Amino acid sequence: MAMESRANYQKLATMSVQALNALDQTLENSPLGRTIIDLVRMRASQLNGDLFSLDLHAKEAKKHGEKEIRIYHLTLWRESNLFSERERAALEWTEILTHPDAIGAEDADYEALNEELSEKEIVDLSLVIASINAWNRLGIAFRPVPGSLDRVMGFDKLDR
Repeated sequence: MAMESRANYQKLATMSVQALNALDQTLENSPLGRTIIDLVRMRASQLNGDLFSLDLHAKEAKKHGEKEIRIYHLTLWRESNLFSERERAALEWTEILTHPDAIGAEDADYEALNEELSEKEIVDLSLVIASINAWNRLGIAFRPVPGSLDRVMGFDKLDR
């Protein structure tokens, strides 16, 4: 069954969408680095079941040089040897904050994360996770069509 888009939230809530975009822009220069931001956005989108965002961020990661095999392994990152300890810590925190009702954010989780990331990076990571979860809620609610931004984002030129 093909998905059909619902209300155009970008037009109906322009200022709010611009504010969320502005948050994302401030995080682009985070010391976390592009790779972790891309992995986190893809993983949260997988967990939330937001195909539009997963499609968008997988293409974005590929555009940034991410290897396809790591994108394929992302759903089972714990079993894969393709992710660094720093990336694993960020992915674990992504899962904790995306579904806090399931496991909560315990002191031990924070301490383990703090072994790999600075406090500034943890704050930035938490903001990346909060932002992608907000975008995912919009994607789930309004079902934008996956691939509909390909030309605007320059993804139509990617090798697929």
